[in-house]
Order: sequence, then C-alpha cells, then structure tokens
Amino acid sequence: MAKMYYDQDADLNLLKGKKVAIIGYGIQGRGQALNLKDSGVDVVIGQRQPSPSFDQAVKDGFQPVTAAEAAEQADYIQILTQDHIQLEVYENEIKQHLSEGKGLIFSHGFNIHFGYIKAPENVDIFLVAPKGPGALVRSQYMEGKGVPCLIAVQQDFTGNAKQLALAHAKGIGGTRAGVIETTFKEETETDLFGEQAVLCGGTSELIRAGFETLVDAGYQPEIAYFECLHELKLITDAIFVSGIKGMHRRVSDTAEYGDYSRGRRIITEETRKEMKNILSEIQSGKFAEEWMNENKTDRSNYNKMRDRDDSHLIEKVGDELRKMMPWIQSSSGSQSALSVGKR
Repeated sequence: MAKMYYDQDADLNLLKGKKVAIIGYGIQGRGQALNLKDSGVDVVIGQRQPSPSFDQAVKDGFQPVTAAEAAEQADYIQILTQDHIQLEVYENEIKQHLSEGKGLIFSHGFNIHFGYIKAPENVDIFLVAPKGPGALVRSQYMEGKGVPCLIAVQQDFTGNAKQLALAHAKGIGGTRAGVIETTFKEETETDLFGEQAVLCGGTSELIRAGFETLVDAGYQPEIAYFECLHELKLITDAIFVSGIKGMHRRVSDTAEYGDYSRGRRIITEETRKEMKNILSEIQSGKFAEEWMNENKTDRSNYNKMRDRDDSHLIEKVGDELRKMMPWIQSSSGSQSALSVGKR
C-alpha cells in the first residue's frame, strides 16, 4: 500500500513569506488559488485579458497580472494552463524569470515528463495534483475537508522540494484527505491511459456502440439513450461511493449476474491487448508527439473527430430528452464539477 501523508506531515510555514504565482485562472487554477489564499499564502494570478477568467479573478479579490509579471514576482510558479499551451507560456513569459532557487509547480506532468519544457538545473520542479476538479477542491476546502492529492518531485535543487510540495498540498486542503507520493512519469502515463482507455475514450465509445446496437435492432432511440447513457450515472455514482463490489450490492441480482456472466464478453482479450497498445503509445511519447503536432496544424483531425461525434444520433436524441429534465442542470453532478481534465 502507498504511504499516505496528512496534515501533521506538512508544514505550511514553508510558504509563509513566499509568493506563489498561479498561471491560468481556469477551473483548477481558481480552486487552488482561493484555497492557498485562505490558508494564508501570498498568491498572485497570471491571467491574460480580456477573458472571463480574468474577470473572475478580479471578482474573487485578486489583481491579475501577465504571466511574465507573476513569474517575476513569485518564488514558486504553478503552471495551470492546458497542456498544449504550457510550453509557449513557459518559453515566452516564465523561463526568463526562473532565477536560482525558485520552484516550478505542475498539476499534470505532461510537459516535464515528455521533455517539452526543459527547466534550468538550479530550480525545484515538483507536482501537486488534486484528484478532483477545481470546483470540488474549493467546495471541500470550504467545508473543512479536502480532495486527495498526488505529489511528485522531478528536480530537487534546494533539497526541500518534497516538503514544499506537501506544504502546497496542505494549503489547498489535500493533506486533510491524504496525499500519495508518485513520480512525474507515473502520474502522467496513468492519467493519459485512464482518460483514453476508460474514462473518456473507452466509456464514450462503449455508450455509442450499445446505443447503435439497440437502434439497429429496431428499438426506439429514446429508449436506447436511457438504457445506455442516462442510467450510467446511477452506476458510476454507486462505484464512486463504494467501489465495483458496492455497486453490485446496489443493483438487482439480475443486473449483477449479467455483469459477471457477460462483461468479459464485451471487454475481451483483444480489447485488453489494444489497451496495452494504447499504453505503449503513451509510454513511448508517441501520443504526446501526435497531440502536440495536432496543435501545430490547426487541429484538423481533432475538429473532424469532434464534428463526427457531435453529429451522432445519440447527441440529437439526448439534447431533446434533457429538455424534459431541467433538474439535471441544477443537480450536484452538473456543470461546475464536470471539467475534470480542463487545466
């Protein structure tokens, strides 16, 4: 079992008298910045304007500046823009302000692990990654709780990087729930694999395949939508709360038996082999290179695939059915908690 770190293992005083720059006031940036501020840490926001995020930072009581100005002022610089933007921001606005002894912080290791950002040897590089969206990081903190975090150290120039990572995790509430130490390699590769094979890629394609199977067999698209997409939340909520075993105890015996006897006919050895291929592409850097190149060519493939899936019948049916259920938008699982991967 992994070693867990809690409040007593972290010293928030390490950040007292220091300034932390949050570069990118998006979903994760807002949650972490507000929590650090409420923990007594001096925070400066680097956010371009005009933008809704800039306006939100002002409403939250910050005085945002450019990323370059924030990096120049700060002792520790946390880059929370999306992965494909980080290198440009680093090269143009942060790199020149990384004087000796400063710290560079990430919440996803993509650009460091795959070598896109190459920081100087005289700074600390560490990771603090909450395992939840920024809105949840904030709401849990305000309730006196926390979201579990991962920490990792890539470069320990000062000899204090791990303790600084723990201090940062404590500042955002992570040590209230528990912190696990990992590496940039492990965090990055497992995060990408989970997104591609299970959470996003695997799940969305399984939903579409099930929907198409029922519709092609002559069943009403609306019924297929409810059975293959809408009710998925009931299952994932049960898994989230009590694991797969707990979910099995909450569904009917018929559904449980169907799981045991048919699930492995859907996820076959061929599927598992392809999962290993996907993991290999991540580990080798092939996926990272493909994604970075996609952003250099106006995202032509990305946009084609998005348009293809947006036009699927399940989306048209879902748009109409959700109009019948306005309570979905105001439920606890709605907009503020959804953008898990948006940094």
